[in-house]
Amino acid sequence: MNYLRTILLIFLFIPFFNIEKAEAQNKATWIWYPGDYEIWLGNQMQNKHTDRGVFSPPFWKEDSHYPLVNFAKNFNLTRSEEIDLRVEGIYYLKLDGAAFPSGTTHISVPAGKHNLSLKVFCLDRVPAIYVKGNTLVSDSSWQVISEDKPLIGESGKVSDKSGTVMLNAGSWNFNSPDLPPSKCNLSVIPLLAKGTKKSNNGILVDFGKETIGFVKFHNLKGSGNISLYYGESEEEALSTEKCELLDHLPVNQSATADYLTPDSRAFRYVNIQTNGNVQFDSVSMMYEYLPVTQRGQFRCSDEEINKIWDVAAYTLHLNTREFFIDGIKRDHWIWSGDAYQSYLMNYYLFFDSPTVRRTILALRGKDPITSHINTIMDYTFYWFLSIYNYYLYTGDKSFIKQVYPRMQSLMDFCLSRREKDGLLVGQPGDWLFIDWADGLSKQGEVSFEQLLFSRSLETMSLCADIAGYSENAAQYKQLSSDLRSKLFSYYWNENKQAFVHSRIDGIPTNNITRYSNMFAIFFGYLNKNQEQGVKMHVLLNDSIQKITTPYMRFYELEALCALGEQSYVLKEMKNYWGGMLKLGATSFWEEYNPSRKGTEHYAMYGRPFGKSLCHAWGASPIYLLGKYYLGVKPTSPGYQTYSVEPALGGLKWMDGTVPAPKGDIHVYCNTNQIKVKSDTGTGTLRFKSTIKPFCNNVQIKNTGNHQYEMTIEKDKEYTIKYKAEK
Repeated sequence: MNYLRTILLIFLFIPFFNIEKAEAQNKATWIWYPGDYEIWLGNQMQNKHTDRGVFSPPFWKEDSHYPLVNFAKNFNLTRSEEIDLRVEGIYYLKLDGAAFPSGTTHISVPAGKHNLSLKVFCLDRVPAIYVKGNTLVSDSSWQVISEDKPLIGESGKVSDKSGTVMLNAGSWNFNSPDLPPSKCNLSVIPLLAKGTKKSNNGILVDFGKETIGFVKFHNLKGSGNISLYYGESEEEALSTEKCELLDHLPVNQSATADYLTPDSRAFRYVNIQTNGNVQFDSVSMMYEYLPVTQRGQFRCSDEEINKIWDVAAYTLHLNTREFFIDGIKRDHWIWSGDAYQSYLMNYYLFFDSPTVRRTILALRGKDPITSHINTIMDYTFYWFLSIYNYYLYTGDKSFIKQVYPRMQSLMDFCLSRREKDGLLVGQPGDWLFIDWADGLSKQGEVSFEQLLFSRSLETMSLCADIAGYSENAAQYKQLSSDLRSKLFSYYWNENKQAFVHSRIDGIPTNNITRYSNMFAIFFGYLNKNQEQGVKMHVLLNDSIQKITTPYMRFYELEALCALGEQSYVLKEMKNYWGGMLKLGATSFWEEYNPSRKGTEHYAMYGRPFGKSLCHAWGASPIYLLGKYYLGVKPTSPGYQTYSVEPALGGLKWMDGTVPAPKGDIHVYCNTNQIKVKSDTGTGTLRFKSTIKPFCNNVQIKNTGNHQYEMTIEKDKEYTIKYKAEK
């Protein structure tokens, strides 16, 4: 059993983060204005970032929670109830219009129809309440507004002529009255060091792999200072002048006692130096983590691929915290492009929907909108796309309805910045990121941005329809259709069989890059001939600038998998991610260039150790192996229907599990046999066979060209005899 699973199995008893268990114990939960807690918590986390001990905040706009929130509930009791209350902040409590003394925490409510309201003020934390009676409890059915307005009408509709909108309360899994939202902490577990050696005037401690947490000194005493220089590599920890993270801690302990560093840090190695008469017996750490259940699994005939999957899973788990972050060392911030990939990997590993929702809400912030998310145009579009995928994988309409107004105002911002041809270019203050690539042009109207913009408009149409705004849905659909037509008329080069990178002054350039072309494949924007043209002239063409970041390798390899190139992609995974493993990686990196040597691999941003050696976007094999090798993907929201199209891609066998909202889908495949079992939905198994396949008591349909398909019913296990193509 791997290290990550061991941690999760041991510590699932922790009620604070174990959602299912906590809800079963107590139906009451802390509630707040929806999205406010996520914004507040994001601010708390992101503003802990330091650069060599110096506070280093995000460089984009940060919003705040509403300090004054009104909570209300209409209810009908068949008998009297005793109700307990807990509140974060000072509050004004009323039952049926009658006020209670300040600080009241217990009330008696007679049988009958009632209205209970609490107006809560709090600046340093999010106004939140916990109400517990026999039948009356605080939950998402409560209604909230941020101003002193009457609460009437249906949730999500305008409640009065002033335009005030009521919303259903937000919540997470804070189900204990004694653990309010402001007390949110990740869980910890003790870990021992794997090795210690003398280094200059101190000691170098090795914890064996990339990790994050608090350093613990055992039997510390004396007076003086401790300096800790952290490193994802040994070289970084030993470089006291250039390492990215450090702590200088004063010590004044006359009596021997254990000591825990105050802040969580990312490291594998810690270089510890002391002055004065400071002494300690040994060093360990408290590993800090979010205890989510690892539901996805993958094993195959290739041990290197198994190792890649395990390290990818560990990498994603390290970066799955209060939110999906980019990297545990740098920046420890919420980046929309990084998070978008984490969501997709998460659907094939944890299926942790709450962290997806928290991250989406924290990234969006509040109106008024003054810049793109993270100031990056493409990251705004990834935010829209993440909601499209969230609905496809979870089927959660309630969240779509909640977030739709924020989607609409953000899209209004984007539409207001179009040029005369209806395209988007970078405005002052905008960052067009696309990828870390030398010489990548961001001038003019970049085709990649228009492609993401078109898909975002498709998402708006889908979500407007779910939220009940059919007229808006039609408008967004037309806008997307128009923009998609312009993509082909402005950027498609028939001779080059590819989209060109950009237009400058209305004239298409001759520059071909991979980005627009590979996204167009898995967006389904190309016909079969165009797909083959892109594959040969772009994706398999070494003269086109290569991609060196795991960030965009994710999409490049997805496009190739979508074109049936699993054998090629398997070799690429072994070369690229296997290359990092051969260099000693215990988690996957922000960037990897095989041509670099030695400590060159650690440098980035002009700093010798600036590169993150644990970056969420490095974990993409989880997604690729689940979706394109096991071949499992939803075909309708929430896996009501799904498809399984296993592709060995040169493997002799593979065995895995893909999580879904209401169960798991298990797939085993070798060259002669396929086994499928599902706990959810109705699936369609599709596969190729050079012989007529057979499965007991099941009709298998021949769809031509050695292609077959059959229906997978819930809670049934199937064994299919077939013969794979060589």
